[in-house]
Amino acid sequence: MNFAASAARLAGMAGALLGWTADIFWAATPAELVAILDALSPPGEIPPDAPTLSRLMEQFPDG
Repeated sequence: MNFAASAARLAGMAGALLGWTADIFWAATPAELVAILDALSPPGEIPPDAPTLSRLMEQFPDG
């Protein structure tokens, strides 16, 4: 997936989950988005590391 497709998908997710408009999404920094999504995650949940993400992406390709 290229940058444009990934950004569009993330913008859609931010809109659906956070109620953000496109303007809010594009004005936010990656750190702000991570902080908000982290706050919505269950306490103590550890995000997957890079090798785990790579393995999952191979197992479950988006198409």
